[in-house]
Amino acid sequence: MEAKFYRGWHLAKSDMEYQATEFEWSLIRFYEAFSRFVLTTGMITIAAGVDIKYQEHVILHVIRMQDRPKNSATIARLMNRDDIPNIQYSLRKLESAGLIEKCKDKNSKTYSYVASELGVKLTDEYYKVRQEILVKRLEEITDVQDKFEKGARFMSLLTGIYEEAARDSATITPQTVEVEPKPKPKPARKTPRKAEES
Repeated sequence: MEAKFYRGWHLAKSDMEYQATEFEWSLIRFYEAFSRFVLTTGMITIAAGVDIKYQEHVILHVIRMQDRPKNSATIARLMNRDDIPNIQYSLRKLESAGLIEKCKDKNSKTYSYVASELGVKLTDEYYKVRQEILVKRLEEITDVQDKFEKGARFMSLLTGIYEEAARDSATITPQTVEVEPKPKPKPARKTPRKAEES
């Protein structure tokens, strides 16, 4: 794109910055589309009356991955998250919904989680719906498997770069701008009411 079309962007002053910013916006849009797909497809298969959000759907599939028990720290690592308390809250919701079961780790005080019989049934049903309404569309893309493989490696590379940049930004002193407080408006003076004429 010609520079005149993005020169006004506060995030893009060069061709390289424009390409990076455009990629970031596409990621944001993809995330919204992906989370919408996971939630709406998950709600087709989840039992009526079970109120779980996008993050709980993803955690349920992560727990089901390879059918091995996983604790909250492992789940956080697989999802590249560091908000353990929020993950534990989601785990409690999934457990109360009967979708996962808690088991104590051997020689440890921690607990791991596995998909319950209901959780396995519902994630299997999710797979069937996903295969029918999404995978068949993806298969129509030319060389889609090669594109997915290269795209996954590229995203892994970018994840490391953005993580490193995030660590660097955490060491930067915030450049705050002091704003003078606006003077408070003076209260309006009340006009004394004239005495009524008798």
